[in-house]
Order: sequence, then C-alpha cells, then structure tokens
Amino acid sequence: MRLSTPKLAYQLFVVVAFCLFLALSMNAQVQTQTSTTTTGKTTQVNVERGEVVLVDGNDLVVKMEDGSIRHIPNVPESAKVDVGGQQLGIHDLKPGMKLEHTVATTSTERMITTVQSVTGKVWHVTPPTSVILTLEDGTNQKFTIPKGQKFNVSGQMVDAWGLKKGMKISATRVVEEPETVIEQEKKLTGKMPPPPPAPPADMPILIVLVMHPPNPAEPAPAAELPKTGSLLPLVGLLGILSCGLSFGIRMFRWI
Repeated sequence: MRLSTPKLAYQLFVVVAFCLFLALSMNAQVQTQTSTTTTGKTTQVNVERGEVVLVDGNDLVVKMEDGSIRHIPNVPESAKVDVGGQQLGIHDLKPGMKLEHTVATTSTERMITTVQSVTGKVWHVTPPTSVILTLEDGTNQKFTIPKGQKFNVSGQMVDAWGLKKGMKISATRVVEEPETVIEQEKKLTGKMPPPPPAPPADMPILIVLVMHPPNPAEPAPAAELPKTGSLLPLVGLLGILSCGLSFGIRMFRWI
C-alpha cells in the first residue's frame, strides 16, 4: 500500500520528534561539561633567504643563502610578496630581488577535561564492566563502568561490586585528554636589488677617440700650358722671314 504525501510527511515528523525527545531526555539525565586549560605554549621561527635567479611563467628559481638552487614550480597567482608595502605577484619578480620567507610555528599544549554526571536507579549490574540504570524519565540506559569508578549511594562511595538492584546512585566521571594545537604564520617579504653605484666625482672621465686612417692622396694632374700661350707670334715670325727672303732674292737679281 502506498502512503499519500500528507500521511508520509506526518509519520516522518513523528519519528523526528520522537528521536529529538529521546535525545533531549538522555541529555537531561546525563550531564556533560567540557573545559579547556592551556598548559604550555612554544613558538619556533624559521627564516629562509634567497635571491631570484629566474622567473619563467609561474616557475621560480631561487638561489638560497647557503648557495643551493631551489626550483619552485607552479607558483599560484594568489601568492604575494610584500616589497616595500606593495603586494607583488609571481610575474612582478625580477632577477636579483632578495626574498625572505618567515614561518612562525606555535605549539599550544592544552588539557581537555570532560565531566559527565548521571543519576538513576540500578536496574541491572554486571560488575565490574557495566550497569543499567533506570533514569528519571523511566527509560533504561546502559553505561560502561570505567576502571576505578566510584558511585555515591546515600552518601557512601562504593565500587561496581557494591551496587545492588534498586539502589539510587549518582556517579561523576572525569576524563582528561591532552591535546596539542599547531598553528603556523607565514610571511614572504622581498627587496629590490640596489641600483649600480655612481662613479666618484673626482674620477676622470675617459673619452675614447676613434681615429680613421686618411684617404689615399689622389695623383696630381699633368701640368698644362698656360691658357695665355698662342701660335700668333710664330706666324708673325714666319711672315717676317718670308718678307726678308723675298727682298734678298730681288736684290740678288738686280746685281
């Protein structure tokens, strides 16, 4: 038979309510108190220093203070370095930057004390391991008896062998458990490489002059006569000689 949705919801509500009522009743009968006490605290600080050698994408190569080379692959984008108050990512790191990684580890020693109290009437006992009590709400609950546990019966303290059916008893159980809590605080800081030192004021400035060899001399042009030279004097001289020769021939004929 298939239940309808309202009936199914009602039955679920009844079951949950019953479980809640049972849990509250048991808590009402068995009271538990827990307290924590700090017994000691130590802090250890570890500092690692190095210099950025190479940044390739999200891979970082650092030269440590002892000279060893450390490769840190796949540095997350969320990782930041505090450099002068600025938060720099992996892509902002440059070769030559100084990095300092400080890890402070704090170990806190604590004692957890749990106190459980129960009151009821003995319904059945199996000494020295367990006892079934009838609680104030009429329910029976089985309890494991810790070694050395004592019960208060009308103002007298008895062990498990002294319990009898029908006795109204109350018992308190105290459990102390040490606990160590470790906390780490990490801090990564960096420093830009220093600028190159400026030259001293009294240092002479060296100027390098590059001397180029001279070009080879060109050959001198051949000597030329002055442009004032002319053949007219020679022609004149030949004319005078011709006239003289002609005159001489006529004189010879006359003779």
